[in-house]
Amino acid sequence: MRSPSHSVLPARALSAVRAVRAVVVLALAAGTATVAPAAHAETLAPTAPGIAAKPYMGWSSWSMQSSKYPGLNPDGDYSYLTEANVLKQADALAGKLKKYGYEYVNIDAGWWRDKAWKPGFDQYARQQADPQRFPRGMKAVADHVHAKGLKAGIYLPVGLEKEAYADGKAPIWNADGCTTADIVHSDLRTTNGWDSAYKIDFSDPCAQKYIDSQARMFADWGYDFLKLDGVGPGSFKSGDNYDNIADVAAWQKAIAATGRPIHLEVSWSLDIGHAADWKKYSNGWRVDTDVECYCNTLVSWENSVDDRFDDTPAWTRHAGPGGWNDLDSLDVGNGAMDGLTKAERQTYATLWAIAKSPLYTGDDLTRLDSYGLSLLTNREVIAVNQGDTPPAHPVTPSDPQQVWAAKNPDGTYTVALFNLADAPASVSADWATLGFTGKAAVRDLWNHENLGTYKNGITQALPAHGSRLFTVTPRGATLTYTGHEAEAAANTLAGNASVADCSACSDGKKVGNLYLGGKLTVNDVVVGKTGVYQVKVAYVSGDARSLEVSANGGGATRHKFPSTGDWGTVSVVHVPVTLKAGVNTITFDSGSGYAPDIDRIDVPKSS
Repeated sequence: MRSPSHSVLPARALSAVRAVRAVVVLALAAGTATVAPAAHAETLAPTAPGIAAKPYMGWSSWSMQSSKYPGLNPDGDYSYLTEANVLKQADALAGKLKKYGYEYVNIDAGWWRDKAWKPGFDQYARQQADPQRFPRGMKAVADHVHAKGLKAGIYLPVGLEKEAYADGKAPIWNADGCTTADIVHSDLRTTNGWDSAYKIDFSDPCAQKYIDSQARMFADWGYDFLKLDGVGPGSFKSGDNYDNIADVAAWQKAIAATGRPIHLEVSWSLDIGHAADWKKYSNGWRVDTDVECYCNTLVSWENSVDDRFDDTPAWTRHAGPGGWNDLDSLDVGNGAMDGLTKAERQTYATLWAIAKSPLYTGDDLTRLDSYGLSLLTNREVIAVNQGDTPPAHPVTPSDPQQVWAAKNPDGTYTVALFNLADAPASVSADWATLGFTGKAAVRDLWNHENLGTYKNGITQALPAHGSRLFTVTPRGATLTYTGHEAEAAANTLAGNASVADCSACSDGKKVGNLYLGGKLTVNDVVVGKTGVYQVKVAYVSGDARSLEVSANGGGATRHKFPSTGDWGTVSVVHVPVTLKAGVNTITFDSGSGYAPDIDRIDVPKSS
């Protein structure tokens, strides 16, 4: 339920899916890319000028609504959500963050429910504001937000809420003869991530009329943003009952008919197999579960902040103007309330910025600490997120120390170093992983400092869960490579390994079935001198999988390869391999597990 992820219910069920918003359910029940940007290929949702041209920035209410932090919800769970609190945050946003690009004030789940979570509806089965939470109604809130030069956002769960059904007798606004009985399936099958609503049957024209009536209501109130939550496939549900693509399409159509520009965001933990649908019908999509910990802070590192490093790479190629990958709220501004160290807060903000995620914080904007304010208002970092830089992608395996990068239109690179280990460690960005060798100028974006010129790469000592963010300007030469196809006849396959067709792969083939001891040995790898080479590995993997990599029969190093999103997409990472002058072999061994399929490797001609 939360912003692009929570839902109409109170908190997702932490365990299991940590997102099924357990509380919500209870309440309702009683609710091929390397560093270059991949093509945003599928059809994008038609949008009004300016909608989702870049990731949106703002504030969302869900993080504070859902937290057990002392004092935030004194009148019971989710009681924070009130007109007074929303307007207080809107005023703070206008005063502190608006000039940096933050503009949306997004009201999350519960605005139509009382503090016991009992919902309210108008005579047409549309949600109506709870008079205790929002005594002046939702239009007055939007008017206040607009008066501050900001935009107003609102929230709904997907489907017809059970309590709105009213025995099938509620009429649909502006749809003569239509009632709630006409817009859902006769067996009252349920839908959304919490099964809190009946699935809408769009084979009946009355169904579109109902969505039109809701969209018209929001447009008349003056809202600029809608988060549609609990959407599937995704939200930890699958199957026909939880396929809400028709709902999202109906909402896009209904919004267009209002004539008001409204950003449509869908949530949560959506199925990447339907990325084309999310891109066709919406302006943004949640790629993961809730970032909140539903504990005595807003978030925690282990709850799901760190999950984004594994779950984001597969989505990178889908982000671009018109629709963005939504990593959820950015809660880095409140110090102890956030529940993170300073290093974790910076790393959190760094990933959101380079992934081109919407930047909407769930913090209490009335009490930002100085460090949090500096993170949220760093213009150089915001420019990475809001400018024409593409989303970054891992250029090294997803090991505890990893490097993400993107090549920018001006020839520079955005480069982030991450130490995801629980202890301090050094992290190195080798220029060879960016495709060049020699020297490069480095600028530290968080500290606004030119660090000078570095040859072949840069190494930084980072604290546990720490990061650095640089702009790297090449001064050296472009690398050249020798390519080796995995399926080449000269190579050696062992165990289950076999050659398979692959339309996305170079030469249309790959080596797969690398599991339980399956091995690929690439023979006749010739280099001119002994050294460590950043070998470029093109691979296919529908989930994150590990490989043991070795050269010339020596000791192996195990690396985790990020998911490519499906078994038909190729991605690339760089693996350091020590090679001797002359002829070498490089072995990719699945070990006792399951490994990615290998398309090809490219070995630099110089180390």
